[in-house]
Amino acid sequence: MKTIKVGGVPEHFNFPWHKCIEEGKFKEKGINVIWKDFPGGTGAMNKALTSGEIDVAVILTEGIIKDIIGGNQSRILQTYIGSPLIWGIHVAADSKYKSIEDLKGTKAAISRYGSGSHLMAYVNAERHKWDIKKDLDFEVVHDIDGAVEALKTDKAQYFMWEHFTTKPFVDNRTFRLVADCPTPWPCFMIAARDQAIKYNAERLNTMLQVLNEETLKFKDIPDLANILADNYAQKPEDIEKWLGITSWSQEPINEAEVEAVQDKLFELELIPKKFKYSQLVATL
Repeated sequence: MKTIKVGGVPEHFNFPWHKCIEEGKFKEKGINVIWKDFPGGTGAMNKALTSGEIDVAVILTEGIIKDIIGGNQSRILQTYIGSPLIWGIHVAADSKYKSIEDLKGTKAAISRYGSGSHLMAYVNAERHKWDIKKDLDFEVVHDIDGAVEALKTDKAQYFMWEHFTTKPFVDNRTFRLVADCPTPWPCFMIAARDQAIKYNAERLNTMLQVLNEETLKFKDIPDLANILADNYAQKPEDIEKWLGITSWSQEPINEAEVEAVQDKLFELELIPKKFKYSQLVATL
């Protein structure tokens, strides 16, 4: 049985993967899918793809596109979450900062350079017409625990992370939510190393078929909000809101979406050039 190593964030978006693994749905098709959590997010997964630690990543769109252009020998297989990601902009609960404008020129906690938290800080700055060369500064914190410490000790003043994943930290008054910043594109892609695509295209395709069958009917699972709330330490009412704005995709990312991401990254001087669609997206 062929093993495929998959990485993703330990968040509710990826519950369909765990369900397929636990119920043996991949193994029924002769594939041993091994999952690895990456609390550090996109930057850590890009590193793992490059090193061969994982074959496949469930990864932020802007992060994987930037990293492929930067030399990561991987390509996108399909869209996983077709809706935008809602990035919450958080400060310490007792922070003096009350608005986005207050945060101009302060330091953002980011997991890594090239991560979603790093790239979306640029998107947020541009959206509010900040000078991205003068008004952005960063503190690398690796993960949400590092962000808690950085904001508490004032090493950084704000932290951008997925709204609902971070909501428990708002509820317990570790963080205070200042505003939200949605991505202007579908948020999560499934990407694979070129070597995995070259030698295991058929198995990758079968794996995606199993997953897509699961995500197609995922929202029909009885009592889903309570199941996800129990698994991810969330409130059922927050999960209900999240389910209402989240859609799983079973389709490839289209050329217009790839172009929109590259246009924004290029405009923000985060990539030196743009790639052709075929250089970024694989057809199995």
